[in-house]
Amino acid sequence: MVKIPSITLNPPSKPHIISLINTCKNMRQLKQIHAQIITDDAFFPHETSLELSKLTSFCAVSPNGSLPYAKTIFNYQENPSIPLYNALIRGFCCSKHPLEAVALHKKMLQKGLKPNSMTYPFVIKACNELSMTQDGILVHTHVVKSGLESDCYILSSLIHLYANGKDLFSARRLFDECPERDIVSGNSLIDGYVKYGNMKLAREVFDGMVYRDVISWNTMINGYGIIGDVDKAKRLFDEMPERNIVSWNSMLACYAKCGNGNDAIKMFHEMPRKDVVSWNAMLACHAQSGKSNEALALFEKMKEAHVRPTEATMVSLLSACSHLGALDQGLLLHSHICDHNIEINSILGTALMDMYAKCGSISRAAEVFRSIDRKDILAWNTIITGMAMHGHAKEAEYLFKQMQEEGVVPNDITLVAMLSAFRHAGMIEEGRRLLICMGSSYGIDPKVEHYGCVIDLLSRSGRLEEAFDLMGNMPMEPNACAWGALLGGCMIHGDAEAGGRVGKRLLDLQPQHSGRYILLSNIYAAARRWDDARKVRNLMTAKGVAKVPGASVIELKGVVHRFVAGDWSHPEAKHIYEKWCEISTRLKGSDGYSPDTAQVLVDLEEEEKEHALSVHSEKLAIAYGFLRLGPHEDIRIVKNLRVCGDCHNAIKLISRVYGREIIMRDRNRFHHFKDGSCSCLDFW
Repeated sequence: MVKIPSITLNPPSKPHIISLINTCKNMRQLKQIHAQIITDDAFFPHETSLELSKLTSFCAVSPNGSLPYAKTIFNYQENPSIPLYNALIRGFCCSKHPLEAVALHKKMLQKGLKPNSMTYPFVIKACNELSMTQDGILVHTHVVKSGLESDCYILSSLIHLYANGKDLFSARRLFDECPERDIVSGNSLIDGYVKYGNMKLAREVFDGMVYRDVISWNTMINGYGIIGDVDKAKRLFDEMPERNIVSWNSMLACYAKCGNGNDAIKMFHEMPRKDVVSWNAMLACHAQSGKSNEALALFEKMKEAHVRPTEATMVSLLSACSHLGALDQGLLLHSHICDHNIEINSILGTALMDMYAKCGSISRAAEVFRSIDRKDILAWNTIITGMAMHGHAKEAEYLFKQMQEEGVVPNDITLVAMLSAFRHAGMIEEGRRLLICMGSSYGIDPKVEHYGCVIDLLSRSGRLEEAFDLMGNMPMEPNACAWGALLGGCMIHGDAEAGGRVGKRLLDLQPQHSGRYILLSNIYAAARRWDDARKVRNLMTAKGVAKVPGASVIELKGVVHRFVAGDWSHPEAKHIYEKWCEISTRLKGSDGYSPDTAQVLVDLEEEEKEHALSVHSEKLAIAYGFLRLGPHEDIRIVKNLRVCGDCHNAIKLISRVYGREIIMRDRNRFHHFKDGSCSCLDFW
């Protein structure tokens, strides 16, 4: 144990005590000094104002101090001095309790004390931290009454207050009236303009500054990143007289936000020093651009570099797991969060819920939801959306009711989630009713997304005429998603005439969307209109639109394996095809399964159609799961397209014949196959 030296005051003197306080290193030493002041009559009670303010300042501001002890010193004074108030106000302003600073200022005024130039910057800063602009305006009034309206530090604080409160007009007026425009006031105004996307005025202030510091440059670079102007950001970055780690991170974030992945990677490797913000920027860049495997690989390098992850790190990584459907990786990340005592707040909790829901474990998503103390609208929306994806419409309805009982007001995203739940469950009347009462019950006018959900619900249910009527009566122009829902309904119910009209409209709206061509071609092919199907395919080729190949991924022991239809690239491809042949033979023998060749919408011989079905990506992924997983382990698959009818029927049979639970996420929703049935009830 290290022995802390004690302090002897013999004989005490004011300068000596001040000197001791200034060199104080911990609370034990400070308490010794405080005890000496209290017990020495020569310094108590009237001559101790400076000493007590110094003591309070150390406790309130020093990293080795104690804000509660500072408050105790303050509360024991019958008439605290202005320096004592200032010390405590500063301490609370810089703590997690800035509201206490505002309350102390009010108490000063009530006591008839006159705040000075050391009081106001911190009171204004506290108002700013709390977004209490109106209280800040009242403080501004007191500043003017005190004759301190020309103080540069106070003015800078006020400029920042008004800019943060969206009152850029008042912020600019104060800046223009400032007798000495310093760097701080200029930076405050630039920051205000940047936050609200007005880079023209931000640049005007920046160019007019006589002196700029690194904060000025960094704020401008960050601003150009927000509006997506990489060229101007890079030009400023190159012109900077000096750079710090924030400069590099600002430029890196700019590249990442604008989708310049290659430039971001190059800059990341060029950086002279990297901190956790640098790593987080690259992780977010990979996750947001769909490079989920790269994000997870980068995290391994981050750990090797001994960089401690933060909440932002975990949010990006959980997003990558959500995209891949990598449950094992997600579970490891959850353990990492718990082991490193990273607080699971609403943001991180929502990311965890989203990961579990999209990785097929809605029960774990619900557990995380229940563990969050303060559930905001984002958390409620995420769990309701998760329930909708998994086909649990009744659970979604219960949660929707519960959130309102707890005083959380639904927003338009909540209602999209609920309509999606009804859509996936085929609950027509519930969907219609919610759409009709949105305005009267929740004060939300239906948007095209809400109409699109109900149009999809009606289309899937075979009520194409009603879906067409609803779209014709929409108060806004239908978007591609609404038309796409109709086209999907035409495909499901074999309406080639209506499908042709809708498809042509969609091709005008989205001439580069490969899925629209494929679906329209399939509608014609299902009706055996081979010439029309061929024309659509030829048009697709002429426009240079490439078909998105069907792909399925399966995660085994933290490694993600990807398959496409007819894929032979996997190292174990030979064994995978043999396993599928074995599974298919057993299905045919035990249940009379025969491939549904009507699903192959090209003009081929029957044997060729059967082969085309046998090499679908989800079947290859399932075969690999049988090869590498234990007989009682669930098989989890993520597919990028809608599962076809033949695969859906085959997987239902596999779940019964082999007694295996198979969980698949396709483009639209989750399918839980168990005991020969699917959670979607064949409505997908």
